Amino acid sequence: MKKQPVQMMWSDRKRILGMPISFTKYSLSEDRVFLQTGLLNTKFEELILYRVQDLTLSISLGQRIFGVGTVTIHASDRTTAHLELKNIKHPMEVKEMIHTQVEAMKEARRVRLGELIDGDYDEADDCEDCE
Repeated sequence: MKKQPVQMMWSDRKRILGMPISFTKYSLSEDRVFLQTGLLNTKFEELILYRVQDLTLSISLGQRIFGVGTVTIHASDRTTAHLELKNIKHPMEVKEMIHTQVEAMKEARRVRLGELIDGDYDEADDCEDCE
């Protein structure tokens, strides 16, 4: 059985002086954010959107000059609690796109308020009708 490739809604690279010349790639699918780093030794990370607790946007003076910014994603994920999308183009639009997808995934998974408050998440909490 062949797996379908993940449809990406957005993708960009970490930019240096406004140019996408780094080996760090970011992308957003309907339910996950992906981070790929490295050239020879490549590392892949992903963050499931329904675990996102907060989004932060920061734009320094230097970033403003080159038209980029940094979106930081804070999540209840044990391995990737904070994920920075550094020096990306159109950071405000990307932050809003991620926020919209986070809300859609939380609605679809019926994530409870308790997961958002205490950060101690159990996958069994996802399904209210499973028992």
